[in-house]
Parts: sequence; C-alpha cells; structure tokens
Amino acid sequence: MTRREERELAFTLIFEKIFNDELTVAEIVDIAIDAELLESDNLFAISLAQMTDEHKEEFDSIIAENAVGWRLERLPKVSVAILRLALCEMLYVESIPVKVSANEAVELAKKFGTKDDASFINGLLGKVIREKDLK
Repeated sequence: MTRREERELAFTLIFEKIFNDELTVAEIVDIAIDAELLESDNLFAISLAQMTDEHKEEFDSIIAENAVGWRLERLPKVSVAILRLALCEMLYVESIPVKVSANEAVELAKKFGTKDDASFINGLLGKVIREKDLK
C-alpha cells in the first residue's frame, strides 16, 4: 500500500473520530479491522491517526489561530480532519517533507471535500509553513 493510500486511511480514521469522540482511535481501528475496512498491517495509517488524535488540541489551536474569520466549530469536518492530519505530519513526522504533507492535504481535500476546501486548506497550511518557518 502506498503512503498516499495509508494517508487516506488515516484521514478516514480521524474523520470517524470526529463523529465518535467517545471512542478511542484504537477502538475505531478495531471496528474498522473487524469490518474488513482496514488491515492490522496498515501501521503508518494507524500510527498517524493515533498521533493526530494525541495532539488534536495543539492542531485545533493552530487551525483556530490561522483560520481568519472562521471558528473551528464552523469549519467543514472534512477540512478539520485533513488539517489535523497535515499538521501532524508537518510537525511530527520528520521523514515526510513539509511541502509533501501540504500537497497531500490539498489532494485529500480535492477528493473528499469541495473545491473551496482545497483552496482554504492550501492557504491555511501555507500560512502555517511561513509563520513557523517549516521546511
């Protein structure tokens, strides 16, 4: 499975967590494995989803600071999940270049969101990259 496919699985887990906050990511993973939607060897997807959930408050703070004119609660859930995932990669996964994470987030938004989601995510992540001087 490619990194892009694993990232898409991680997005799905993070998105599911938004709607089932009473469940842990591990419980969501178990349900997905039981339903044969995920395999236990999708380690990158699973670890990325868990790490994203662990740092959710940090990512939400960054999103809120940079989403000028938008409250986090009003953002589309797809965008929130994608932004959390991208920020996790950008800040905590050193093996993936920051620009790759940002580009992959835009591609996820094009696939799962609207055309407005993709441009919003691109702009917000670009702002974060410049402000935090990420490379």
